[in-house]
Amino acid sequence: MLMLTLLKNPQDTPLVLIVDDEQTQQLFMRRVMEKEGYQVIEAANGEECLEVCQQQTPDIILIDALMPVMDGFTCCAQLKAQPETKQVPVLMITSLEDKQSVNKAFEVGAIDYVTKPIHWPVLLQRVRRLIKEAQLYKELLDSQAINEKLLLNTFPKPIVERLKKVEWVIADQFENVSVLFADMVGFTRLASQISPTELIIKLNSIFSEFDQLTEEYGLEKIKTIGDGYMVASGLPTPRKDSADAILEMSLAMQETMEKINKKTREKLKLRIGINSGPVVAGVIGIKKFSYDLWGDTVNTASRMEKYGFPGCIQITEATYKQLSKKHLFTARDAIDIKGKGKMKTFLFDFLEYKKSENRERKSNGDGEE
Repeated sequence: MLMLTLLKNPQDTPLVLIVDDEQTQQLFMRRVMEKEGYQVIEAANGEECLEVCQQQTPDIILIDALMPVMDGFTCCAQLKAQPETKQVPVLMITSLEDKQSVNKAFEVGAIDYVTKPIHWPVLLQRVRRLIKEAQLYKELLDSQAINEKLLLNTFPKPIVERLKKVEWVIADQFENVSVLFADMVGFTRLASQISPTELIIKLNSIFSEFDQLTEEYGLEKIKTIGDGYMVASGLPTPRKDSADAILEMSLAMQETMEKINKKTREKLKLRIGINSGPVVAGVIGIKKFSYDLWGDTVNTASRMEKYGFPGCIQITEATYKQLSKKHLFTARDAIDIKGKGKMKTFLFDFLEYKKSENRERKSNGDGEE
């Protein structure tokens, strides 16, 4: 039966687990720890200690080395093997003073030890120090977790790992990346009719939907530019189906925009441009960092968007050649693209796509046109 005593102290009060089979010794330690203002729980042996730790994680464990059922050495080793208690400081209390026993205590994971008979001021001083160090370590881990989360919101995970290794210059050449630019036609007019707060809420709502799509299709959001959205496929991890993946993303974006319009009764249209080819990707900045792309492929993708039509997706011949769904696109007459001259491009009609999708569903018996 567990010998468990839990004081009703505030949750931020340090929790001390005392593990000792001698009730008198356990009582003295509990009174000393309570007088210091600590919260206390107890166990009579190593086995009970492990059971207690499954229910709640202490801030420090004071454990006797020699106990029945399971001794302190064995228990400490098992505590350090568990993710939940691996970082909990263990202070070994022992009547053994030989060098071999002391070394064994450290080998199994104890961070410190005191010998019997216990000198209470020494024990308290060590408990205070270990709890303080554990709190500082937890604060450090929490801070690191927050920093990593912020980094992951800005950079691809592989780039974050490289930054953590203090890789000062991150610049990579990718031979085949598909780049998408999307612009919300009608948003500028809408922005002049609503408050700044409404504007930000609406823009954030739409972009959040797009962010979820980038995760769903395994793509990389590069940045937002006003009411524009830029995403890439094929980096930082190359993929052979980069063009197909970016096309699926663009279709999903058009679907999402259509659903939003039905819900809000607005008439926003997405104008999307895509190009595929080599790019340079890297991290720039000194105080404010960003992960961005450069190269003719990027510039041309931007031109595809600007020279496109609302509700449509315009792609270059380079992207078209890589697609498995070429039938969705119609070749345009060569158009004059700034900085490129005459270019052959292909246009996707979203309405025609919806019609073909409905026909396919009808033929499969999944729905009606």
